[in-house]
Amino acid sequence: MSGQAPTRETEQELQVLFERRARAELSSADALLPGSDAVACRGALLAQVALVKGLPGPAEAAGGAALSGVDGDAAAKALEALGYAPDELFYTLSRPVTSASPERRAQRLRAQIEAVDPGVIVALDEQAAEDVAAAFGAQAPRPGDTAVLMGRRLVCVAAFEASLPDDRLKRVAWNQFKLAAPRGPVF
Repeated sequence: MSGQAPTRETEQELQVLFERRARAELSSADALLPGSDAVACRGALLAQVALVKGLPGPAEAAGGAALSGVDGDAAAKALEALGYAPDELFYTLSRPVTSASPERRAQRLRAQIEAVDPGVIVALDEQAAEDVAAAFGAQAPRPGDTAVLMGRRLVCVAAFEASLPDDRLKRVAWNQFKLAAPRGPVF
């Protein structure tokens, strides 16, 4: 098969294998933090963008999956406006178990991010930015800033869910989201 382009059938087989691996790795990630599966992560297993929210909000507290409320819908619409397809997004909480140690949160979150391998990570609040940065041994960017973590762009948005009812704060969040716009690879 050397020198030949992969067939569509081979590509589909590889995708199934990668998705199976990602599911297993996500399950292992949840095992690092007992109880974290109470708020399920969701979305693309081969993601372009990982959306990370710190603490559970009303939708998650009511038993929904990560970002299953208006904040998840708004974040998906913002990323769609930037050129990402809905099936390219992965959603998770960095603090589904609020009593967990920062080290355990960091281990779980890094394992999740490595499993879905996004090029862009959007931290939707300061807690998520702190947790993502800790997962990669870096300093968290301030809202409106970016950082590069092992080839992935981390974009920090200020208190996204809290900004939704306020038009002025929504504009600020939109400007911060623009930093997640697709661009060439980060080296």
